[in-house]
Amino acid sequence: MSASHSRGRPPASSQETLQDAAFDLFIEKSYADTSIADITQRAGVSRATFFNYFDAKSDVFWVELDRALGQLRELLAAQMAPGETLSPRSGLLAVVNALESCAGQLQREEVPFALTQYEMIGSINELQASALNRFSLIARLITEFLSESNLPVGRARAAAYALIAAAISAAQEWASAGTARDSLQVYLRDSLQPVLEGFAPEGE
Repeated sequence: MSASHSRGRPPASSQETLQDAAFDLFIEKSYADTSIADITQRAGVSRATFFNYFDAKSDVFWVELDRALGQLRELLAAQMAPGETLSPRSGLLAVVNALESCAGQLQREEVPFALTQYEMIGSINELQASALNRFSLIARLITEFLSESNLPVGRARAAAYALIAAAISAAQEWASAGTARDSLQVYLRDSLQPVLEGFAPEGE
């Protein structure tokens, strides 16, 4: 079964065409044995087109996460009016709601490839390395937002990483649930709520 078929939608752009071609090749040949030239040839596009969308081969795993990071940045920016200061709980609740909103963009059949197929392509180390920078960016974004919500920076940073860990756990559980899975938002809500209550209990 091709990646594009298993992901439940036909490619809608050159970026998605490249992503699907890469995933098919990773399964066929392994991640290590697939070159950027292989991907562009399979996708029927130029090398220049590849680098219009991706800086490196590993970036093809993270189209959905990169899109979610952009959405999260916009959602959090919209929560803080100029001159306004949120309470710690309001700030954390805003982050939780923003993460759930980002999760709502993924349909049940659109489970990111990195969550389901990494064992087949021999790329666990590559996945971890390419993910680390992105999770650091998300943590920095959340930390800065929470710091502006009257949480001390150390506590804000701890909360940010706790939220990310909870979100990763929810995504893994969602991906492993198979076709009977509920929406990602449901899993995310269950995982994020304890973090919210732990760092900013109701009534604070």
